[in-house]
Amino acid sequence: MSLATQDPVVRVGVTVTFLRMERRPAEPLPPLPPGVVVTRDRWCSVAQYRHLYRAVGEAHVWWLRQTMPDHQLAAMLRDPRISIHVLRLNDAPAGFYELDRTPWPAVNLSYFGLMPQAIGRGIGFPFLRHAVDAAWGMGPRTVTVNTCTADHPRALPTYLRAGFHKLREVDEVWNVPTRLGLPIPERLRV
Repeated sequence: MSLATQDPVVRVGVTVTFLRMERRPAEPLPPLPPGVVVTRDRWCSVAQYRHLYRAVGEAHVWWLRQTMPDHQLAAMLRDPRISIHVLRLNDAPAGFYELDRTPWPAVNLSYFGLMPQAIGRGIGFPFLRHAVDAAWGMGPRTVTVNTCTADHPRALPTYLRAGFHKLREVDEVWNVPTRLGLPIPERLRV
């Protein structure tokens, strides 16, 4: 492909932290606040997934799945090794997580987050523990996740509090297509 036909991009510099958990947390699952439930969406459509992904990830430069063609995303959503779990606050979507068993015998928490209206309500940690317990319920040897400096500032401390430990950190530069219209913080621009 020639450079003239490529999408214009914003170069984004992040530090990615890779984390792992080798055993299920011993502490009991904390209760979700009143009015909050988590359900597995077994029939998540491409449109539903794109809405969740954008609503949760827009402020954190989640871009990869936005560039995925619909047919590829649909195939991923039909894969029985992938599960989508939606957080509902007073019956409205307020976050989601995605578990991926393709790296078996590990389960990867591929995406996890809250929509802006759910942040600061004491939901994040119980929701993360829900995701961790769901992952361990699949019977893996380990559970993995990664976060980066584009994510919410409480993401890494919350993962560590839940029982993950750091494996490594890697500096990356992402070429984020400008057509996605994502707000890129100045601190991340390269």
